[in-house]
Amino acid sequence: MQRLRVRYAKRGRLRFTSSRDISRAVERAVRRSGIPVAFSAGFSPHPKISYAGAVPTGVASEAEYLEIGVTKPCEPAQIRDALDGSLPPGLDVLDVVEATVGGLADRLEASEWDVRLPGADWELAETAVAKFLAAEAVEVERLTKKGPRRFDAREAVLRLEVPEGTDRTAAQVPGQSCVILRMVVRHVIPAVRPDDVLTGLRLVADFAPPVPPEVTRLAQGPLDASTGALADPLDLDRDITRGGERGSAGEHVDG
Repeated sequence: MQRLRVRYAKRGRLRFTSSRDISRAVERAVRRSGIPVAFSAGFSPHPKISYAGAVPTGVASEAEYLEIGVTKPCEPAQIRDALDGSLPPGLDVLDVVEATVGGLADRLEASEWDVRLPGADWELAETAVAKFLAAEAVEVERLTKKGPRRFDAREAVLRLEVPEGTDRTAAQVPGQSCVILRMVVRHVIPAVRPDDVLTGLRLVADFAPPVPPEVTRLAQGPLDASTGALADPLDLDRDITRGGERGSAGEHVDG
């Protein structure tokens, strides 16, 4: 069985789509596009499609990942075009590669986030960021399925800044100021999300945006601990395939 790793984006109104609805949309798109997906064995077979590191409902993303098992070799570029053409606008397939070694989820060590705060004050935001980064720990509480849970939101944050040179009127409402936060957060358990960091900013500096934030995941992947930069998690698959250790598939998608 060949495995294909897919990077896709979740944009616009589709950011309000739940993970379950996205999986249904992907399964329908796989059927419509004629991809020879493999199925599990047993009484109730299901398509071999797995998801890694999905964002919460209401959050946009440029770096979501899934893996599809297929019953015969397929050309990744054709799978990309076929799947993208069968998904609704806002779920956009950006890249497909043949899986080689290791697990995809193991490569997703951290995420880079863009958080836009319409109507917030820039000076207060910069002060809050400085206080958050100076703190040894910032304990926040979030309601989970098992009840309230307290954890440190500071330790997982590798970078947090108000980028210089950004448009301070980049909000959706014309003429309204917009604070932009950029952060790189390590994947830990429990997961530290951008809203947890915003809670931490409120606790350390009483900084709270007047309206809900507009959150987008820009990237997720292997982490360079020395620089805080993220690599493309699909690069290893490309390198091995191009290096000749595994030949490229030549068969096309049916349909």
